[in-house]
Amino acid sequence: MKMNITKYFWDLNDVALKEAVKILNNPGHPKYLSRMFSLLSRCDKPKDLFSVISKKDFIDMWPRLRSYWVKVGGPSDFRDWWEAIYEQLIKEYSIKETKNYDNSSISKKIGEMIKRERINRNFSQKELALRVGMKQPDVSEIEEGKKNITLDTLSRLCKVLEIGNIEIG
Repeated sequence: MKMNITKYFWDLNDVALKEAVKILNNPGHPKYLSRMFSLLSRCDKPKDLFSVISKKDFIDMWPRLRSYWVKVGGPSDFRDWWEAIYEQLIKEYSIKETKNYDNSSISKKIGEMIKRERINRNFSQKELALRVGMKQPDVSEIEEGKKNITLDTLSRLCKVLEIGNIEIG
């Protein structure tokens, strides 16, 4: 670990600080989400975070951490800020991985399905967003096919809307 995490874990003694370093290096550790939550709720420097974990690991970890963050509460300004970082990274990785692939028709079909099911259940976009743990403008962009979503987000939407199968063909 390159970054000195002491400035973000000022409330830990030396022994706990060494343990935190081990925990942050092990995403499978039971305390990983709580320690990462503490770090991200105090850190506003992506450079510092990405000296602790890779950008790809952050992308993989963020949906779980976001869900944890919503459950335990905490500074939502920081959560929103890291969500924006996550979305920017997703766009960068999507561009790299799908240079010649047009998924706009797939996004539109998924968005139409989500909108149809939301309306069938008499949910407003805001209500759906609250149930799923996201923001209303994101639901709007998804329904319009303008926002790429992760499988985790799609799964959460399908669970709330009771969608068992997705047909995009």
